[in-house]
Amino acid sequence: MDYKVLITTSGVGSRLGDLTKYTNKSLVRVGCKPALSYVIEAYPSDVELVITVGYYAEHVKEFVRLAYPDRKISFIDIDKYDGSGSSLGYSMLQAKDLLQMPFIYHACDTIVAEKISAPNENWSGGCRKENASMYASFDVMGEHIQEIKDKGAIKSDFMHIGLVGIFDYQNFWSKLEKAYRVNPADSTLNDCMAINAMIKEDSLIFKVREFDSWLDIGNVESLNQARQKVKNKITVLDKIDESIFIFNDFVIKFFADTKMTEQRVKRANILKGLVPEIEGSGNNFYRYKYAHGDLYSRVVNPLEFSNFLNWSKDNLWKIADEVSQDEFKQICYDFYGTKTLQRVDRFMKDNAIIDGPNIINGEAVPSFDELYKMIDFDLLTSSKQCQFHGDFILDNIIKTDNNYCLLDWRQNFGGLLKSGDIYYDLAKLNHNLTVNHDIVDKDLFIVNIKDSGVRCDILRKNSLVQCQQVLEKFVIDNGFDLRRVRLLTAIIWLNMSPLHHHPFNLFLFYFGKLNLWKAINEK
Repeated sequence: MDYKVLITTSGVGSRLGDLTKYTNKSLVRVGCKPALSYVIEAYPSDVELVITVGYYAEHVKEFVRLAYPDRKISFIDIDKYDGSGSSLGYSMLQAKDLLQMPFIYHACDTIVAEKISAPNENWSGGCRKENASMYASFDVMGEHIQEIKDKGAIKSDFMHIGLVGIFDYQNFWSKLEKAYRVNPADSTLNDCMAINAMIKEDSLIFKVREFDSWLDIGNVESLNQARQKVKNKITVLDKIDESIFIFNDFVIKFFADTKMTEQRVKRANILKGLVPEIEGSGNNFYRYKYAHGDLYSRVVNPLEFSNFLNWSKDNLWKIADEVSQDEFKQICYDFYGTKTLQRVDRFMKDNAIIDGPNIINGEAVPSFDELYKMIDFDLLTSSKQCQFHGDFILDNIIKTDNNYCLLDWRQNFGGLLKSGDIYYDLAKLNHNLTVNHDIVDKDLFIVNIKDSGVRCDILRKNSLVQCQQVLEKFVIDNGFDLRRVRLLTAIIWLNMSPLHHHPFNLFLFYFGKLNLWKAINEK
């Protein structure tokens, strides 16, 4: 049967809070992919899609063109997607001219696993769940829908899930237009009004299609429930201004900051052969080939780890003079010193913490201000320039059949694209052998604060402890300064503290303070 699918992504998605501050709700991640991917991939590749766009319209267009370049997809720009005159019904009507045939309406926050029937008759998707009052709902007689009720109905047979097959499309558009003319400012205008009119006024039959698997991602609570059911193959710490989406043969990265996207793509060319090949990019997204192999954090062991470090020395950390050495020294100072002051100040303000001395794990540690004055910045800023990764952690490395592939490279080092500091990569790796995603995800750390006394600790695999010993031997054997690596590792933890959730942010701050004090006093 020849039909089309209407997907509405034009709304603001305010019920998802900060998750839609920098992008469209259809691009919020569920498992490995954005919600929109589950909708698009629910239909055969030869079915034409019509997608309404409004809020962050270019994000939706850019993602879809990168992820589904071979699909026939039309976009409808919606002028009124928020405030007066905006409604689901209004957005649907803007797509009317492209939907002059039977079609399916599929809300972008509705995910189902069952096969979706073609609209060879009128039907509406429903799910039997308790507490239907938060959703539109309907009762059935036999398999025929009697009426779709507004939110708030105490008891109904099915919840209306935002998935509808429209066979009598001319009648649907006529009823929706009629309702719109009555009150164009009605923000509640939607598909249900037209369907109810079709049932009551023209005695048209709408059958129920039951979807037991239905997941709603329209609000924070239901999104979290969906994420519990649709697991990600890797551990991802949520950031509201960036995302990673993993497909079978490619990966798509999103950054709200367009400059980050631009610089990541440029650096991929600089690191060609060490990172995956870029297959396409736009203002906020880029796509690269999926790197097949094992995530290094899952398979690393002390015996093989020294091979990886030697591979990095030979292939990654090559001399790369981008600026004069004096300029590089200043860039290092701003990166390690100025940025740290700004980050710690932000952390203290966000958490209403007054700088002062602490007893951390039984050790007297001075205030951060005093610690900062003790840091030997001449030592920390004396590096020679070299090619760098910038976020050199085990979770950003794939162990391939032959070598390694590096992922999620940093966009710059203090503004530089080619030159960085090998000590920053070494310190990042050292940090990750102590603090990694799996540990954080499982809350395998403690931070207890009582008066000026702080206790903080973290669990580690024995293999990672041994790998850290291998790293320390590599540092010493290759003429690097181990104390310098430890100083930068502590600074990294302090810099991370305002960027993460509570109480992990507190752990990072106090753990960073303690280890900075230890590194300063190390002989």
